[in-house]
Amino acid sequence: MKISVCGKGGSGKSTLTGLMAKEAETTGLKVLVVDSDESNSGLYRTLGFEKPPIPLMDLVGGKKELKKKMGHANIFNEKSIGIQNIPADYIIGENGLRLVSIGKILQSLEGCACPMGVLNREFLKKLRLRENEIALIDMEAGVEHFGRGVDVSIDAILITVEPSYESMAIARRIKEISSGMGKPFWAVLNKVKSNAVATKLKTDLKKSSIEVIGVIPDDPLIFEASFEGRPFMAGAATRAARGILDFLLSIE
Repeated sequence: MKISVCGKGGSGKSTLTGLMAKEAETTGLKVLVVDSDESNSGLYRTLGFEKPPIPLMDLVGGKKELKKKMGHANIFNEKSIGIQNIPADYIIGENGLRLVSIGKILQSLEGCACPMGVLNREFLKKLRLRENEIALIDMEAGVEHFGRGVDVSIDAILITVEPSYESMAIARRIKEISSGMGKPFWAVLNKVKSNAVATKLKTDLKKSSIEVIGVIPDDPLIFEASFEGRPFMAGAATRAARGILDFLLSIE
């Protein structure tokens, strides 16, 4: 399965991606995490890696050379891309967990992230997974990736929702867009402080026909790990992520 994790910026997309990736690895699956959020640079630390991989954007010559280099010999000229086909400098991993990065905005006046969206769309379109492999894609914030067609090759969409008006509004918009694409979608609540808050969010989302399949509590262990830039420790959040993963695997 290729699972997209999307939502409002700051809602916890990278947190949910990291939690699910580590849990998927413990089940014996081979996990590929695709970091396609051009503004968040810390996902590799969440996964326990010392440094990020070289972005795939560099493989095709960077943003300015994208169109020209796409015609040169590289994995993007192949009909399909397997995890095993990605050049070593552009993928890092340990045991059953692997990470690739599409690209990052690194300096002022660099231009828009559109070329990264194009590259991500082509990568996901050509990515072929084996029976025991799963891909988790940490999408850019908002809904622009839908307009770029990045989600065309996705098998399922997870909407990360935090307790805020803006996050709920983005979730409804994603639901409208993904419904039009015929993609299955579910919501995961994040940063939830109480059962009362969870119930209120679920009730409101249900009015928009959005099913909630998991609740990530406001776990102090997640805050501490995120603040210190290190992997998450087992706790209430990791147990919740395992339940979400089990649900997704049960419908495969």
